[in-house]
Amino acid sequence: MIPKTPEMSSTKAIISAAASAAATAMLLRSIAKDFIPKELRQYIYFKFITLLNSFSSELTLVIEEYDNLNHNHLFAAAELYLEPIIPPNAQRLKISLPKKENNISVSLQRNEEIFDTFNGIKLKWKFISREIRVKYIPSADHYGSVPVTEERFFELSFHKKHKSVVLDSYIKHVIEKSKEMKEKKRTLKLFTLSQDRMTGRRGETWQSVNLDHPATFDTLAMEMEEKRMIMEDLERFVKRKEFYKKVGKAWKRGYLLFGPPGTGKSSLIAAIANYLKFDIYDLELTDLKTNSELRRLLISTGNKSVLVVEDIDCSIELQNRIAEARALRPQPNRRGYTEEKNQVQVTLSGLLNFVDGLWSSCGDERIIIFTTNHKEKLDPAMLRPGRMDVHIHMSYCSPCGFKTLASNYLGIGDHPLSVEIEELMETTKITPAEVGEQLMKSEEPENALRGLIGFLERKKIEDEEKKKRENDESKAASEESGITEAEVSQKQKMEKGDI
Repeated sequence: MIPKTPEMSSTKAIISAAASAAATAMLLRSIAKDFIPKELRQYIYFKFITLLNSFSSELTLVIEEYDNLNHNHLFAAAELYLEPIIPPNAQRLKISLPKKENNISVSLQRNEEIFDTFNGIKLKWKFISREIRVKYIPSADHYGSVPVTEERFFELSFHKKHKSVVLDSYIKHVIEKSKEMKEKKRTLKLFTLSQDRMTGRRGETWQSVNLDHPATFDTLAMEMEEKRMIMEDLERFVKRKEFYKKVGKAWKRGYLLFGPPGTGKSSLIAAIANYLKFDIYDLELTDLKTNSELRRLLISTGNKSVLVVEDIDCSIELQNRIAEARALRPQPNRRGYTEEKNQVQVTLSGLLNFVDGLWSSCGDERIIIFTTNHKEKLDPAMLRPGRMDVHIHMSYCSPCGFKTLASNYLGIGDHPLSVEIEELMETTKITPAEVGEQLMKSEEPENALRGLIGFLERKKIEDEEKKKRENDESKAASEESGITEAEVSQKQKMEKGDI
């Protein structure tokens, strides 16, 4: 039999005292629950926690995911800010690949902690997530709601004496760094009108795909001076937010790209988007029926975007203001009754207000690009500065453009056949698209360039024959007109009795 020692007796006494205290606490809790109102219990608990906190030097800020029924932008900023400072020895992390994105997102698992320093201040971040009763939060497009069964928030803890520094400087630092992270992770999008937008849901107005177009200013078949001018204009535009605000102008820039088909207008648009890291919104005016729908689409586009209206001269009747009267005038249907609802009513004035009116200020840092094959068909009101600020003529392929295409397609610089090709281009109109098509026919530079020379020679002959045919037709028409005038003169003389 093991003899009892003073240590064992002391341990038993401690355990007995702890058990007695626990039983007493349970009894007091049961009595309090039965005889003390819930509100009073909560008040006492709050005062007790406040008393304990008064002896602590630590202050904790709570950043919840939702502020009442709205998304808390500071919570999203904290998620982005913490991602790059997660320590390499972290035991549990959550990773995800958002829909239509290319980059994996890394975030903290629940109850994980991260330590950060700012200006010598030590701070502790803790991510907390817990289940709650289902509640409904308005969706991002403000139509309908989504069920939420989880409450998520960050706890930011630090010494009380640093409260003013954290609130005034550190939180701003978190927001700025999160913006930088958002730009790095951003995937460019190409938006087009959704087929379901007629349901009235703003979130379904546009549908998007990733913008993977590889065009850059280095690959464009344009004159170097012209490319440099465009890039300098774009850089000046994005740096002048305060200037636009000071002079009272909406922060936007209008471009008109005009020239024959195949001269690289779409490639230039993609190069601008890639250069600025802007999304593209492709707006098809023929799909719209009213000016109000046009305004609604403008409001739903995001900042830092390129809004594109291609073939503006063909998409809608904008050559003159008669189109407005025609759009507003009721037209008879097959049964002879007039109806206005089905008439296309996007008018010239509606488009001008969209480009340069009050509605054009609904957003910042936007590029608006119109393209056309026939600039002369556009109403002069659309061409003035403030609507189409920069006019860029996309012309036929030049020797400089050919060198760029040869480098892109064949990976070559100077070549003995280049001189002959450049001489033919001086006298023959050929688009960059046609040059690219010829260079794609062979991976061997010699064969590809000889094929291009043959194409240029045939095109030169065709152009000369076409020009000769047009001259002959014009001459024949002039001769026919001369005969007709002589016959009319002779008839007039006969009527007067001169003949």
